[in-house]
Amino acid sequence: MAGQDKKIATGGEASIELEPKYYLSNFQHLCAAVTNQYGDLLTAEEKQFLEEFDRLSEAGRCLYIRLISRRGPWFRDTRLAYSEIGALSDPIDELLAEGFLTQAEELTVEELDKLFTRDELQRVFGTELPTPKPTSKGALLEAITELAWSDKRHYEIASSVSNDRIIAPLGGDTVALLQLLFFGNRRQSLTDFVLSDLGLARYYPYSLARALRLFPSREAIEDYQLCGDLSDTYWLYQELDPSQRDPTFLIELGEVLCDLEFVYEASSRRWFRLCNRVARDLERQEQWMLAYKLYGCSKLHPARERALRVLEQMEQWEDVRLLVESIKALPWCEAERDALRRMEPRLRRKMGEPAAKRPRQQFAELRLSVPRGSASVEIAVAQALSAQWHEVHYVENTLMCGLFGLAFWEQIFAPIPGAFNNAFQSVPADMYEQDFLRRRQTLLEQRLQQLELQSLESVLDEAYIKFQGYQNRWVSWRYLSRELVAAAAACIPSEHLLSIWQRMLFDPGENRRGFPDLIAFGDEPGDYLMLEVKGPGDTLQESQKRWLRHFQSEDIPAQVGWVDWCDA
Repeated sequence: MAGQDKKIATGGEASIELEPKYYLSNFQHLCAAVTNQYGDLLTAEEKQFLEEFDRLSEAGRCLYIRLISRRGPWFRDTRLAYSEIGALSDPIDELLAEGFLTQAEELTVEELDKLFTRDELQRVFGTELPTPKPTSKGALLEAITELAWSDKRHYEIASSVSNDRIIAPLGGDTVALLQLLFFGNRRQSLTDFVLSDLGLARYYPYSLARALRLFPSREAIEDYQLCGDLSDTYWLYQELDPSQRDPTFLIELGEVLCDLEFVYEASSRRWFRLCNRVARDLERQEQWMLAYKLYGCSKLHPARERALRVLEQMEQWEDVRLLVESIKALPWCEAERDALRRMEPRLRRKMGEPAAKRPRQQFAELRLSVPRGSASVEIAVAQALSAQWHEVHYVENTLMCGLFGLAFWEQIFAPIPGAFNNAFQSVPADMYEQDFLRRRQTLLEQRLQQLELQSLESVLDEAYIKFQGYQNRWVSWRYLSRELVAAAAACIPSEHLLSIWQRMLFDPGENRRGFPDLIAFGDEPGDYLMLEVKGPGDTLQESQKRWLRHFQSEDIPAQVGWVDWCDA
């Protein structure tokens, strides 16, 4: 929103021209949505802000949104120009009078740096500086700092550069809260707003009922903000030069985190993530007990993996044994399962127990020699295989992810509290989190039972017709044709698809990637092959190995195609 770009690319050659004041429509839509969803939780001051904003002139509202969306906080009015607003003098007067802007009376040296050029500062401060005069802006600012003047005097001298009014928008905390309530996170802001009236995207009509909102109470909002404040404090510490860091800070923060408990799901994941980060830093300080305690507070990977490493350092072998068995019985995600697979033999040996050797990975292979050309190695292999198979498609992750999205569409968009915060989501907010399966356990188990009894050809085709064009991050309509879906459903046995989908449900975030590049269909049902193509010097990624191991265990036909170039 900071610039004046008014075009959005459509993915092709064309771009769509935005309305000149599109950002005003966006903000007003955001405010209306938040009022509808969270009006009962807003304070009197927040409601007053919305009412007073609505009473501003259109030019005043536009200018306020422009400024609150930019990096500031201070701006020189003569440096501002928005063609769709026109002259800014009256809107600035209005915003100052109505309390939406403030005018500077003091300026720090850092603020001088952002607002004025080197030449401007040299002109007004030059007579006060020692000779020889600093030539670089950095040296000039350092010399101004050494004058040890008050911030008020800085402003008085700097303002003599011109008759500029130096202004800053007020109400930033309220706007940040509105954005949090609309988007359901602190990452997104007005610059991420999706335009509903462009016709570029159709969003599935999932429920936004108040009973399903992310924050059920004002206390839940305040919990989220507290967790965000603690996270900000941690990151400010991380940005310090190591020589300036207080070694006791992490210990004190760790103790604070251990004493807290965030009962609302909106905050708990942020808290878990912060606990993991602080605990990892405490490990580096060899604060083993506090690190272990923090990992115990977290329910987010890699908490248990790191806890095992801490217990190993403390030689607490009985606790190691118990935690190993707990992870094996119910792993949180693929990464945790892999970590235990790597660690367990070493831990077993240290505990004096026999450790099974890790089996050497051997996957079915296909050796190919193909001529080097302008096409990618995957396309070259697909062309080579087309003589042996009825159809060969270069699909990577799009096919299996698309089939999954079609098969579980209604479960993905099910009315789960906190899953959908606004009308512009292509997946629920927790789609790639550990809790996605847990929060929908009954729904997903019922769906799997239904799919076992139905014709997947019919199920997938009906879903394609019903949902085509709606946004779903699992389904790439551009690459997933109805014909490809039909061919896959007809050729791939239903037990294979169900096995793949069950694994995807275990860890959607990780298991949406790593699928083989190509799929080849024969003339008969069950006659197909998935092929991961590797050109000279290429290697298998961990996500690909995971899928290949799964395919082996389920007798799903998959191979690795190792390619050598040959002369045409």
